[in-house]
Amino acid sequence: MPPVTYCTNIHPGESWAQAREALARHTLAVKAALCPDQPFPVGLRVSGRAAQEINDAEALRFRDWLAGHGLTVATLNGFPYGRFHAVPVKAAVYRPDWRDPERLAYTRRLADLLALWLPRGGTGSISSVPLGFRRDFDPGQEGLALGRIVAALEHLDGLAQKTGRLIRLSLEPEPGCLLETTPQVVAFFARLNLPRRLAPYLAVCYDCCHQALQFEDPAESLALLAANEIPIGHVQVSSALHLESACLDGLARFDEPVYLHQAVGRLRTGGLIRHDDLGPALRARDAGVGCWRVHFHLPVFLDALPECRTTQDFLRRALPLFAPDIPMEVETYTWSVLPPDLQTATVTESILREIRWVEACRRGEPLPAG
Repeated sequence: MPPVTYCTNIHPGESWAQAREALARHTLAVKAALCPDQPFPVGLRVSGRAAQEINDAEALRFRDWLAGHGLTVATLNGFPYGRFHAVPVKAAVYRPDWRDPERLAYTRRLADLLALWLPRGGTGSISSVPLGFRRDFDPGQEGLALGRIVAALEHLDGLAQKTGRLIRLSLEPEPGCLLETTPQVVAFFARLNLPRRLAPYLAVCYDCCHQALQFEDPAESLALLAANEIPIGHVQVSSALHLESACLDGLARFDEPVYLHQAVGRLRTGGLIRHDDLGPALRARDAGVGCWRVHFHLPVFLDALPECRTTQDFLRRALPLFAPDIPMEVETYTWSVLPPDLQTATVTESILREIRWVEACRRGEPLPAG
């Protein structure tokens, strides 16, 4: 069972120099505390800008740096292409989507880099946009997006034949996107109908917060993926807001200008109502809602906040169900916009606390108190 890690998209910075600095400052400290004598995996975010700044010589230097510090890279976060901190990101996080040739070029470059960093015979995973954001996506262009995804899979097949390294493109279902529920993922894979040669290279990145937002049962969700032979490239461990009330006013302090915080309400009749951000949901005052879940990645060790609970119960039920060899990383990228009372430690200390909680949950051990 590989150690649990964290995704470096928690650290601000778009340049490769900034990414390297964050690794030296934070990731080495996390490794020293958790795995001083064993290799430690890095869930590495490489932005579009950074991917262009890394030439082959630098990629090889970085490979040597990883080896010298006992680090490995098997997962890349290839979802957010552009700026991801300190500016309004909102729906721009989905652009370029899979209709755009730049998304294909970016993914190919990430795959080339990961092929250099993986050991021979190793398996890697690159998370990516689940086609695109529904509000901005012309359904008539789905064929264009599918063609680019197939082109990416052809590239991954070529790399596997050349290098002996299997790298998966792991589409990450997300609220508001064309793929958000597990049944939608299953239908998409069936619609794509890949040839047997390319099927091993397409997977899902399973973000626990996103599936909890759909009010899915984790055992049923994972069983549906397994029944349809849809592999999981890696798991992102994350938690959302859960409010047992029809009135969202108590969550107004989580309505902030940087990220989208999609809100999903479960109606008393059993259906779901969805909003692309918390602000519109606050203003809508929907009738008939029994409870709400809001997309705001919270420290996973928190079971409750002053105004609501979290979806930690989804994690408690889901994490022991994943195969032990699937890479798993904490993804609490919202550190900079968390309310001050939830920033109870340094970034590094919070990462350590989250990873320790996940490791205990994964092994079925008593969980540290939140």
